[in-house]
Amino acid sequence: MKEAIDELREEIGSVTLVAVSKTKSNEEILKAYDLGIRDFGENYVQELVKKMDCLPSDIKWHMIGHLQTNKVRDIVKRNIYLIESVDSIKLAKEINKEAIKNNKTVSILIEVNIANDINKTGCSISSLDELISFCLGLSNINLCGLMAIAPHTDNIDDIRSSFREMKSLKSKYNLSLLSMGMSSDYKIAIEEGTDIIRIGTKIFGERVYK
Repeated sequence: MKEAIDELREEIGSVTLVAVSKTKSNEEILKAYDLGIRDFGENYVQELVKKMDCLPSDIKWHMIGHLQTNKVRDIVKRNIYLIESVDSIKLAKEINKEAIKNNKTVSILIEVNIANDINKTGCSISSLDELISFCLGLSNINLCGLMAIAPHTDNIDDIRSSFREMKSLKSKYNLSLLSMGMSSDYKIAIEEGTDIIRIGTKIFGERVYK
């Protein structure tokens, strides 16, 4: 793990490294923590809240998986650092409602379905303008930027084109952050101007699903 993290740090410069820790034990997370990682990403609320409740309080937790409205309360009442997967007005409205209840402002990214894949979550590009406008009007949400997952393809040009389009959307809407790039394509994402990369396998190794 140390070698992988050291290599990533050399490559990413000022880009934020989020260690994707889904299915990983607290012990594995603490090993990465002891190596200086402070940003961790989780896909499932139930797993996330268990880890938030017993791991160091200075960890910056990123919710990167699909978030159901009935699970929003569980993470907003805790110190979620960034919800990266907001994809609808309904979800944004629920996050704002819970943020008001807890007297806090919640930072979010809007997830964009850049590949226009019907099997993936995320806001369509055609709906993005409406969702951004709605989020900017909410009192207790801080819209920081956009998130995307590259198309599932071996065609590097297609991946690069998608990342380039995301950078263009970030600029168009004058947003601060762009989260894109995972273990298989983070180098392309860095070349195309991402601010955050989400790395799981390269840090923790292949996941074993029970």
